[in-house]
Amino acid sequence: MKPFYLRMKTPLIFIAFALLLSLPAFPQGKNTNPTDNEKMQWFHDAKLGIFIHWGIYAVYGISESWSFFNDYISHDDYMQQLEGFTAENYHPEQWAKLIRLSGARYAVITSKHHDGVALWETEQEHYSIKKHTPAAKDVLTPFIKALRKNKLKVGLYYSLLDWSHPDYPTLTRKISRYSDDSLRWHRFMAFNRNQIREITEQFTPDLYWFDGDWEHSANEWKAKEIRQSILAYNPNAIINSRLSGYGDYATPEQGLPVTRPAYPYWELCMTMNDSWGFQNNDFNYKTPNQIIRIFVDCIGMGGNLLLDIGPKSDGTIPDEQQKILKELGRWTKKHQEAIFGTEAGIPLDHYYGRSTLSKDSTMLYLFLENQPTGPIALKGIKNKIHRVYVVGNGTMLNFDIKGKQYWSDVPGICYIEIPKHTLDSQVTVIAVLLEGKIDLYRESGNSIKTN
Repeated sequence: MKPFYLRMKTPLIFIAFALLLSLPAFPQGKNTNPTDNEKMQWFHDAKLGIFIHWGIYAVYGISESWSFFNDYISHDDYMQQLEGFTAENYHPEQWAKLIRLSGARYAVITSKHHDGVALWETEQEHYSIKKHTPAAKDVLTPFIKALRKNKLKVGLYYSLLDWSHPDYPTLTRKISRYSDDSLRWHRFMAFNRNQIREITEQFTPDLYWFDGDWEHSANEWKAKEIRQSILAYNPNAIINSRLSGYGDYATPEQGLPVTRPAYPYWELCMTMNDSWGFQNNDFNYKTPNQIIRIFVDCIGMGGNLLLDIGPKSDGTIPDEQQKILKELGRWTKKHQEAIFGTEAGIPLDHYYGRSTLSKDSTMLYLFLENQPTGPIALKGIKNKIHRVYVVGNGTMLNFDIKGKQYWSDVPGICYIEIPKHTLDSQVTVIAVLLEGKIDLYRESGNSIKTN
């Protein structure tokens, strides 16, 4: 018997071509095309975002999507969580206010994770919170409205892969639905494009946070076309790096970079404990001090922190997570001049800690993570120092420059006294006002030749 594709009256290639032609195009936006630097400016200045992993996985308190992919639970048992997702205590306005209180300038929420369950009212024949859970409503739209009301930028996470979709090839590590079926793949890609079109037209996100690109190539995902479609509708949209290389910024995950990444724009996404979504038994929370210090590392290297929270299935945010966000908010509010809109700081050779610079490079901010036993040292600064003060309380600090020789161009060491009563309970910030743009001595020193 002839193979299936030879027995068809209409050749498969024509069916596939017809499906591609049927993919809906995004309507053209009215915005003029900005430069990359122009559209990335708000992101670079924002420094802090809040990640939100919310979905049916919060019902059992298990790993989002991965729990069935890794065969810790069957797919059928995983999807039974649909019956327990109520969102009965969900108050999106309170979420947005808490995020704003934390000092964050943007938020990214999982519109759909790898399990395929959409938080919005998708028109596609697939899982959604509105159609398949007791919540019976679109939970994404009111949150986005609340974010914008609170002057926060809107980011939407969207999983390219969908381990629950009947036309997606992989179900679990052990079970594959099919190995090579171009017709089904084209059907899935039409579905994917339709959902991306829906979130684009309904929500016009400021930022797209794609995930799951590792299972297929950029060509298979049609990553270039996805990017072009998004930007045709909204030229100001920002896209993360997980669109198979067609993004605007890098997204290291969990592991804090030790040295400054080579990318001009980057963002560390990180959990508060060990889990992205809510898990009942995960109490391994980082302390506010640890989170603030990691945040300081990010901004000192010119990056952002995207800090994750995992609400419960009823829509409440765990108390531990709220406490962390509130303390983070206290600290960011006190030290906002040294955080938002700043640039990466000076190399660690000059100050044994992280630092940032004002946009005009005339103000240097030093982050003091510990209580000093003596004056802190600032080295290799060629500029004249006008004054030094504690950010957040304005206390003027005494400083003394030692070791500057009249015959040498090597700057002296600036020692700054930090009274104990000026220290912040988490991380203290010191401002150093310079004469002119910062000028660093980066040579190895010299010896006397005349006196």
